[in-house]
Amino acid sequence: MKYHAIALASLLFTSAASADVMVHDAYARATPPNAVNSAIFMHLMNNENKARQIINAQSDISKVVELHNHVMHDGMMQMRKVDSIDIPANGMVDLKPGGMHVMLLGLNQPLKEGMDLELTLTYANGETQLLSVPVKKVMAGMKKSHAHH
Repeated sequence: MKYHAIALASLLFTSAASADVMVHDAYARATPPNAVNSAIFMHLMNNENKARQIINAQSDISKVVELHNHVMHDGMMQMRKVDSIDIPANGMVDLKPGGMHVMLLGLNQPLKEGMDLELTLTYANGETQLLSVPVKKVMAGMKKSHAHH
C-alpha cells in the first residue's frame, strides 16, 4: 500500500510539473481522402517566471512528427522544420495555420472529425506533457483560431 501511495505521488508530481505550461484549444486538422500529412495547432501559456522550450513532439498517429514554422524565403512562404518552440516566461505562443505548428508526416490512418489522438510534448528540461487532441474539420479549426484573435 505504501509503495502505491509513493508511486501515485510521483505520478502526480510529474503531471503537475508540466502543468506550468497550459494548453488551450488544441486541435488536429481532419484530412481529405488520400492525404498523408496533417498538422496540430494550439495556444500555449507559460505560467512560470522562466522561458520554456518544446524540443520534441511524438504521436503514434504518424510515422514522423516535427515542429514547424512558416517563413518567407525569396518572396515565397515556405514551411520549415525547427529545433524548438520557445514559450516566453509568463507569456504565450500560438501554434496556428501559417505559423508555428506540430506537423504530422506519413499518417497511419486518415484523421476524421470526432477522433482524438495522443500527442506528447517534450520540454528542454526533460519534462513531458501528454495531450489528447481532438480532430476537427479544417474550416472549423480555422474559424476558432480567427475568432480567438
